[in-house]
Amino acid sequence: MNLKLTKKEKSWILYDVGNSAFILLVSTIIPIYFNSLAESGGLSSVEYLAYWGYAASAATLIVALLGPVLGTLADTKGFKKPLFLLSLLVGLIACVSMGLAKQWLAFLVIFLIAKIGYSGSIIFYDSMLSDVTTEDRMDHVSSQGYAWGYVGSCIPFAVCLLLVLGSGSIGISMTVAMALSFVITALWWLGMTVPLLRNYQQKYYVEPQKHAVAESFRRIGRTFKNIRNEKRIFVFLLAFFFYIDGVYTFIDMATAYGSALGLDSTGLLLALLVTQLVAFPCCIIFGRLSAKYPGDILITICIAAYLGITVFAMFLTTQLQFWILAVLVGMFQGGIQALSRSYFTKIIPAEQSGEYFGFLDICGKGASFVGTAIVSIVSQLTGDISKGVGMIALLFLIGIILFRYSVKLNENVLAAADSGKKNF
Repeated sequence: MNLKLTKKEKSWILYDVGNSAFILLVSTIIPIYFNSLAESGGLSSVEYLAYWGYAASAATLIVALLGPVLGTLADTKGFKKPLFLLSLLVGLIACVSMGLAKQWLAFLVIFLIAKIGYSGSIIFYDSMLSDVTTEDRMDHVSSQGYAWGYVGSCIPFAVCLLLVLGSGSIGISMTVAMALSFVITALWWLGMTVPLLRNYQQKYYVEPQKHAVAESFRRIGRTFKNIRNEKRIFVFLLAFFFYIDGVYTFIDMATAYGSALGLDSTGLLLALLVTQLVAFPCCIIFGRLSAKYPGDILITICIAAYLGITVFAMFLTTQLQFWILAVLVGMFQGGIQALSRSYFTKIIPAEQSGEYFGFLDICGKGASFVGTAIVSIVSQLTGDISKGVGMIALLFLIGIILFRYSVKLNENVLAAADSGKKNF
């Protein structure tokens, strides 16, 4: 396989570089900033973690409900790029607006809108993979997207981190520093998106219908029936629901967890920066390994690793342990996301990629509603944050069992198809 990237593949990868800056901010600085707003509002550490989890859950649940409709509309000829742009603008405007919020509840509402815009754009972005590359290159290109997203997002993050940590020495308040950080992140996000907007062309699509919205709902019904009949896809979606739930819960709540444990905020930010740097080479390695080993084996290894990481996180008490956790997460985070995205792309119809990725979003980012909610609820009921985090292990255990079953079903389908060709 030729590892050299095409112009369209590079443009697609650059969007990962852009949007990852927002997610890195969400995973690091934003929870700590919200913590300061929450403390000013009289919230306890457990309440702070719970409300942050509820906000993340609400955002993913809303996008999960809208995902299939948006994805189905995006499959219509000429619709994918405009809908992608609309979601992007919602995310960008809300990102900048977070710097204007001075009270914790107002901040959460704006954050909710920003996360919805971001998540909506990802549905369309993921479904573009089949348009920008070929099936034999999907693992490689998908891994490159996550890899460069991790390392590229460190550039604006480093600027924002220096701005926030050094706000006093340059004569500005923390509030002003955060407002500038949101603007820097939004500009980076937008700048990295321009090549994709210029070069992307929708290769696979369905012809426009007279009543596009009404037809999208009818197509959702037909696709849902097809998914139920396509057992390999249905079981994969169930598996993905559980194991990626745990992954996104780590992403959404890692800094909030460390902050609630009372760990040094500067150390938390630097540790999660290390996560990004570790994820870069590891994601590329997984992409290279996919040329030698089946993607399903590599995904299984990633899920098993996350199961062990979750158990380790339950007993986390020191800054050093958090750094170890950050390195371990970085080793497998990009691999499991990239390979899952390309694996799913291979088993669905290319002309219905937006529609199917809308359903994947229900089982993916929509699933993190369950994970963040479980952590929040168990933490509040028990008064022990570690017990809440420990519940994530159950999600990975169920996920790995279902995933291996889905792989077996897929192998049976491929074997039957191959047998039919030979008989013909």
